[in-house]
Amino acid sequence: MALKWADVLDIAIELADSKSDVDPRYVNFVELHRWVVELPDFADDPKRGGEKVLEAIQAAWIDEAK
Repeated sequence: MALKWADVLDIAIELADSKSDVDPRYVNFVELHRWVVELPDFADDPKRGGEKVLEAIQAAWIDEAK
């Protein structure tokens, strides 16, 4: 399944699995953006990953990590 920026929850789940040793509350957006784009299933324009979508991904990842 190809991930797009709109797939916030799916991206958060992938990050929770692949970065299980990371506390998502302390990840900066530059690093978060890089990690999303580097996900094996990610297939969207990296330039579309703005602050609002990164905030949503981070919030979903925090929920997923609980």
